Amino acid sequence: MNANLLFGSMLVVSIGVSSCATGGKEQNTGTKPVFSAEDMDLSVDPGTNFFEYANGGWRKQHPLPDDKSRYGSFDLLAEENKEKVKLIIENAAAQNAEDGTVSQKIGDFYASGMDMDAINKAGIKPIQPLLSKINSIEKQDDIVKVISFLQQQGINPLFYYHATADQKNSKMNIAGVYQSGLGMPDRDYYLEKTDDAKKLRDAYQNYLTTLYTLSGHAETEAAKKAELVFDFETSLAKASNSRLENRDPHKTYNKVDINGVEEMVKPFPFASFIKGMGYSVPAEINVSQPEFLAEVGKLYKKEKLSTWKTFLTSVVLRNTAAYLTQDFVNANFAFYGQAMSGQKEQEPRWKKVVNTTNGALGEAVGQLFVAEYFPPAAKKRMDKLVENLRIAFGQRISQLEWMSDETKQAAQEKLDAIRVKIGYPNKWRDYSDLKVVKTSYVENILASNRFELDFDLAKIGKPVDQDEWFMTPQTVNAYYNPLANEIVFPAAILQPPFFYLDGDDAVNYGAIGVVIGHEMTHGFDDQGRLFAKDGNMEEWWTAEDSEKFNARTKVLVDQFNQFEVLPGVFANGELSLGENIADLGGLLISYQAYLNSLNGKENTEKIDGFTDKQRFYLAYSRVWAQNIRDAEIARLTKVDVHSLGSNRVNGPLPNVQEWYDAFGLDAKSPLFITPEERASIW
Repeated sequence: MNANLLFGSMLVVSIGVSSCATGGKEQNTGTKPVFSAEDMDLSVDPGTNFFEYANGGWRKQHPLPDDKSRYGSFDLLAEENKEKVKLIIENAAAQNAEDGTVSQKIGDFYASGMDMDAINKAGIKPIQPLLSKINSIEKQDDIVKVISFLQQQGINPLFYYHATADQKNSKMNIAGVYQSGLGMPDRDYYLEKTDDAKKLRDAYQNYLTTLYTLSGHAETEAAKKAELVFDFETSLAKASNSRLENRDPHKTYNKVDINGVEEMVKPFPFASFIKGMGYSVPAEINVSQPEFLAEVGKLYKKEKLSTWKTFLTSVVLRNTAAYLTQDFVNANFAFYGQAMSGQKEQEPRWKKVVNTTNGALGEAVGQLFVAEYFPPAAKKRMDKLVENLRIAFGQRISQLEWMSDETKQAAQEKLDAIRVKIGYPNKWRDYSDLKVVKTSYVENILASNRFELDFDLAKIGKPVDQDEWFMTPQTVNAYYNPLANEIVFPAAILQPPFFYLDGDDAVNYGAIGVVIGHEMTHGFDDQGRLFAKDGNMEEWWTAEDSEKFNARTKVLVDQFNQFEVLPGVFANGELSLGENIADLGGLLISYQAYLNSLNGKENTEKIDGFTDKQRFYLAYSRVWAQNIRDAEIARLTKVDVHSLGSNRVNGPLPNVQEWYDAFGLDAKSPLFITPEERASIW
């Protein structure tokens, strides 16, 4: 599975919503970032809706663009970065570089995606070899051969086959199998009985019908094929784990040999599938969802060849639609953009192609991005901030009244062992084997997919590369990886409103400091705490401490379950628990670190009328400023482990006494939670 999925089999947990430089342009940080009344809504009582109090003005100044389903601080910075990356790519394209160079690959990849005349003229010709392969199926064994072939192209009809660190031997990579095959974003869209779910199912079948029509089928025939595919995918959905089940690393750890896999998926010949991709059968494979594989085996046995051909064709069409003609692109947007997320119009073409070029040549672009935009001084200041946060977290652990000394000692050892990566990798990816042409966008996409698959599967059976990054430097995000016990902060997030190189300490601790604390806390959330300091999944807590932890986190679950995000739709406190623990922990740890930085003195300076303590919480809240469409609220509530921006502010803060003190809030405030009912974990 692609690690850029942020969460899933690799258990990478991010903050957001998702290279050795010796120079760089200074960021326009200013020396004293302020919070003006224009960015806030001072007419709102902070104890009633702190999110709106802190961000109301910003939200009015940044209305939702028609091409966005959500627009917030993260998105604004990502858009600014996209402009920078565009310049990098266009400069590479302008060089007319020698064939095989990184500049040639970046430039030609982008040029191929921007040439809509050539793309429209080519029609479906670029994917015809894939469709012909499917149409050549004549017997059951051919199904496996075709699935192997598609898997090589980065198209996963049934499951992801990938490399992953062994959760109980985290220094070694093994093979992994993870459920796939659904065209809708989550299994619940296939299964729920609500009117909204039914509308989306109808929209999805219309989308499939359009794809078949565009590929040359009569509309009546296309509609029948769409219905057949939907029924097939519904069978997969019924056997799929829920997102909540997939958050349980014990449930998704089922390591077996090839005989064990083939027993799960019989009569599907899994060894033949692996060999068909051109790889040897590994000694160990982790199957994340055994029940799903069992359903694959049943479908392999009972479904007609014609059904398999129809399904596999649909998988190719929906995996390539965004890169084909304008009609395909429009159909793809009509479902995934409009129906699913509420977007009114598509992004400009260049933004889409920048994203794709970034995905294919991420570290090559990242190396240029870092050299141009990431000053070494930012890395130096972040190093200091991280260590200050580590000290503060250690202080909080030592002061916990509910945890035994035995578990505290182990927690301190794990905290001390956390590895830190800031800005960019120590070594860059080599793209020598990736061939890029200027004449075919789809072929470049498929070539990149094959290149990434080879890179990934080559890791199986080898030691984990401790220097590998799972985000590019130009990504506005951060993550914690429990299997490596590491926190990672790409260069792109080290900019306002997260990080001010020469800025006010209260603001930096409230923004990037909380991000750092958030990622550290992931090592001790409901998932991360199941992994020891060396990254291995093992029980290092006493049984009594585990019970106390679960009781305390249930308070947070119950609190977030009460947030009504749309009429009759409530937040999922269990699905978002890890992120909510990390937000609350990050706030408490970073505030402690900020107090430590004062060395016992008081910071009496007010900026724009706000005290340092107020600036800390305003800076945190500004990170989550956003406007969002109702359709996107509904989608994210179902599929995202992160809470909505407003809930990331109004959710954790009422559990923090120092927040009440900073703004003079008391029991009369609607957000007030009595001390005995607050979540108190880290």
